[in-house]
Amino acid sequence: MAENRNREQVKEAIRRKLALLPDSSGCYLMKNEEGTIIYVGKAKVLKNRVRSYFSGSHDAKTQRLVADIADFEYIVTANNMEALILECNLIKKYTPRYNVLLKDDKSFPYIKITHEQHPRLEVTRRVVKDKGKYFGPYPNAFAAQQTKKLLDRLYPLRKCRTLPDKVCLYYHIGQCVAPCEYEVAQSEYDRMVTEITKFLNGGHTEIKEDLTRKMHEAAEALEFERAKELRDQIVHIDAVMEKQKITTTDAQDRDVFGYATDKGWMCVQILYMRQGKMIERHASLFPYYGEEYEDFISFVTQYYSDNPALPKEILLPGPSGEAEDDEMRESLESWLKVKVHFPQRGLKKNMVSMACDNSRVSLEEKFKLIERDEERSVRAAENLGNWLGIGALHRIEAFDNSNIQGSDPVSAMVVFVDGKPDKKEYRKFKIRTVQGPDDYETMREVIRRRYERVLKENLELPDMVVVDGGKGQISAAVDVLENELGLYIPVCGLVKDAKHKTAQLMSGDPPEVVPLPRDSQEFYLLQRIQEEVHRFAITFHRETRAKSMVVSQLDAIPGIGEKRRKALLKHFGSVKKIKEAEVHDFKPLGIGPKLAAQIIQALRGDQEAAAAVDTADHEESQAAPE
Repeated sequence: MAENRNREQVKEAIRRKLALLPDSSGCYLMKNEEGTIIYVGKAKVLKNRVRSYFSGSHDAKTQRLVADIADFEYIVTANNMEALILECNLIKKYTPRYNVLLKDDKSFPYIKITHEQHPRLEVTRRVVKDKGKYFGPYPNAFAAQQTKKLLDRLYPLRKCRTLPDKVCLYYHIGQCVAPCEYEVAQSEYDRMVTEITKFLNGGHTEIKEDLTRKMHEAAEALEFERAKELRDQIVHIDAVMEKQKITTTDAQDRDVFGYATDKGWMCVQILYMRQGKMIERHASLFPYYGEEYEDFISFVTQYYSDNPALPKEILLPGPSGEAEDDEMRESLESWLKVKVHFPQRGLKKNMVSMACDNSRVSLEEKFKLIERDEERSVRAAENLGNWLGIGALHRIEAFDNSNIQGSDPVSAMVVFVDGKPDKKEYRKFKIRTVQGPDDYETMREVIRRRYERVLKENLELPDMVVVDGGKGQISAAVDVLENELGLYIPVCGLVKDAKHKTAQLMSGDPPEVVPLPRDSQEFYLLQRIQEEVHRFAITFHRETRAKSMVVSQLDAIPGIGEKRRKALLKHFGSVKKIKEAEVHDFKPLGIGPKLAAQIIQALRGDQEAAAAVDTADHEESQAAPE
């Protein structure tokens, strides 16, 4: 009742704020009940855009976002360009859960030439302002490593982070100039850095031609080993650069973007072109919650916000209307400091169309995989039931116990529906009646408590119960179900091997091993069930044990009850902080010096803490009235 009243109050407060929204452009920030920002968006007209969330029909995905909104605020900007920049900065600051956060893209590797007296070449995922030269990003981390290995063969920059006392193996194989022992001219470093820069910017053709010339010269001079090394380097260049798909005559560096949407998901495809050649592509798939084109542009601005290696040009699919094209172009160019085009015809338009087509293909593949996995899961559940002679299995409930030598015993239950986990149906149990490590009695208690509640509340019964263990656990579960509750639900047990992996399925009365092939989808489903229930039980046990340790430490101190224990933990944050505190730190909680010293002594258990008690007694006697 109170919850419904609060919800109506929230809706009324939102309605009042919606009526006050301006016609200006700006950014809006959606918040949940805790005041956390969960979504940031921008709009040309704030009034229209924000109101659209609270009117009309939405798909299930957007409904989840709207259901979480308890409040919103907005920031008015002078124009759409300011709104674009502000949106990017707000998303970076608050990382809202419903925005595109680009977690995978931000970890792309770069190849870096360090800014040092003796420069190094390295692959890094951290971009910092250290005057180093960064090249990338490389969506394919393996390609970045292979490119670095090739450059290490071609240019012998130092490899060690700190200079050693003597030359190492890299010097002997010709991959280091050994500045640790020999003086290297700055002009030599400048030459290598210039050639590496030219190579990474796409100018590998000239280097390949130079290597080819040197290879022929070495062969004519009968230096066959040297010629073979040069030939291998040429082969490595061809291997790294073989992925070129498209070539333009202008030899320009550009990134080509395309996107597609379906079923509340967006795929953005980026084609990387360097020196007019397409050398790599990357796809990002994510759910989107705003207007599709606005979220696409938000992706682009975030992608480049931390990217120091900008191309000369960016090609994007355009919004509707040429006037909008001009305004969007000006906004993006002002923010990114790079040329932005929305091509309407010709080769550039074809490249954008290619990126969009690839995006659509990626989305189709995603949904086909989901559909195939669902079909496999349903089929596996059906076939598993057939193996056991009980028909198709729609709902499976699995149990696992967890304790350490009987301390803080808990149990957990997971639910799989049509072969897929249904996490909202998971349940946790703190064991009440069993003392010590008795797995059979623990299983009896949990089965009893679970299915007494199922009968009492008329909940859905499972088609099969799975217990972690063999004959003993199966017999305990069957005894409670049939003899105490009158329920005849098939029970099977999952037996683990020495490596704690699913080894056998047992079922029947008396329980026997079911000859299920280990490479079957049905066996894989059982493994998933056992791993998931074990993970859930272990996590719950760790949480319970951690709380138990905190409670037992503080509750063992005379004068500390539940109220004071909560106050101490809230004030200090942890038992460790309480242990490190001094007597006077307890004064704000209304705890006198004597009790404070007893708390410290109980937690530390050392002579220093014991001395604190004597000091506290002395201070208390001095403070006492005569």
